[in-house]
Amino acid sequence: MLNQTGVKSDSQVLMKKYEVTGLKDTRSGFGDALLELGRENENIVALNADLTGSVKMSHFAKEFPKRFFQAGIAEANMMCVAAGMTIGGKISFVGTFANFATGRVFDQIRQSIAYSNKNVKICASHSGLTLGEDGASHQILEDIGLMKMLPNMVVINTCDYHQTYAATKAIADYHGPVYLRFGRPKVPNFSLKDDPFVIGKAVTLNEGSDVSIFATGHLVWKAIEAGLVLAEKGIRPEIINIHTIKPLDREAVLNSVAKTGCVVTAEEHQINGGLGDSIAQLLGHEMPRPLEMVAVKDKFGESGKPDELLKKFNLDSPDIVKAALNVMERK
Repeated sequence: MLNQTGVKSDSQVLMKKYEVTGLKDTRSGFGDALLELGRENENIVALNADLTGSVKMSHFAKEFPKRFFQAGIAEANMMCVAAGMTIGGKISFVGTFANFATGRVFDQIRQSIAYSNKNVKICASHSGLTLGEDGASHQILEDIGLMKMLPNMVVINTCDYHQTYAATKAIADYHGPVYLRFGRPKVPNFSLKDDPFVIGKAVTLNEGSDVSIFATGHLVWKAIEAGLVLAEKGIRPEIINIHTIKPLDREAVLNSVAKTGCVVTAEEHQINGGLGDSIAQLLGHEMPRPLEMVAVKDKFGESGKPDELLKKFNLDSPDIVKAALNVMERK
């Protein structure tokens, strides 16, 4: 069970406990689900840009060599080929690093995939700061913004192995372009294997009344850690996992904020263009309330160990606690 040393007994009702079944990388959730999809549906095809092992597509490539296409270091061409394959009824799963899957090929995605609403699943590994030692050139922090601005594009950012597995299976059944974002480091695997994944429906992890914390991706676990600290202080945080950034679960956001009266968003992305921006826009139109954003403050990343980078760029659980305390004072 989650280590709660020092948590007062009367505070445990303020924060749900989560069981961690191990540390697993989210990219493996994608790779394992892709293999299973290949066995279930012969229309599933996979394309990769010279990063088959890194994106965990090797097992699919070995079992289904006639349905796997190695594009080499030619991401723009790969996107166009993937779009073309869908015309014949194929479901194209494209895998590469998030930086190469968005920033390098935005024009091809816009013109060949989003504009014509092609059934392409852009599956992007090694996203955010937690890519780590590869540094700023590979740590794209703008990809969610790039993708969510495209009409027809669904944007999903998963929190752990099980949720990434479930999301990969879910997007195969959805007709249209999807951007699925996941990462390299091993992170706590706390969601359940059989938890349903519904595109566009947020997951409430802890019900509360004092502050709404909306987190996505790797920062969902950081939000849970922050929730334990807040519970020690007698604060009831409502923690919601926004795995689908577009379409945003407007109902879940507005219902939560109506209860708590203040908001914290947490994401491994630039403060501009990410989850925080989406929620701020919604609240600005529907329900203005105090809001704090835990995100990268208009900076490029740098080389370092993932946990050290999260601390340096103020994306750790203490930063979420601080944001929650600050925003509660503004109610």
